[in-house]
Amino acid sequence: MSAIRQRITPFLWFDDQAEHAAAYYCSIFPDSGIETVARYTKEAAQATGRQAGSAMTVEFVLDGLRFTALNGGPHFQFNEAVSLVVHCASQEEVDHYWSRLSEGGDPGSQQCGWLRDRFGLTWQVVPDEMIALISDPDPDRARRAMMEMMKMKKIDLESLRRAADGVD
Repeated sequence: MSAIRQRITPFLWFDDQAEHAAAYYCSIFPDSGIETVARYTKEAAQATGRQAGSAMTVEFVLDGLRFTALNGGPHFQFNEAVSLVVHCASQEEVDHYWSRLSEGGDPGSQQCGWLRDRFGLTWQVVPDEMIALISDPDPDRARRAMMEMMKMKKIDLESLRRAADGVD
């Protein structure tokens, strides 16, 4: 597993679940793994209120992209203002990523392919074909696909195709 060189790395703030979250995410996506874990020293633990020896930062690669997770305490929470998009090539991929990422989370509170995982991070599980359907050059096809998408939580490509085609 080797990450591409990237200039910008997403940095995710957790209370105390960074190592567990990174391992969980890496178990879902191919070409993934934990690279390094920096642990709180006695001095850093005293200054931050964290436990000495606990994970401070976790550098990991997720589907070939580098991320860093921090155990920074309960001061900040994830919200939908930032989400991670998983581009899917098929309904099977949508079903796989939706199922795995929503385990223990809250997939029912979102719509249009969005879900909140067990750590509170928001994901969008999006089939590439959906983007093509809702941006179809034929405005009627695009409108029908968009209206159908707005009714969905997990995206169902067959329903989107039927809606775009005007089939009930």
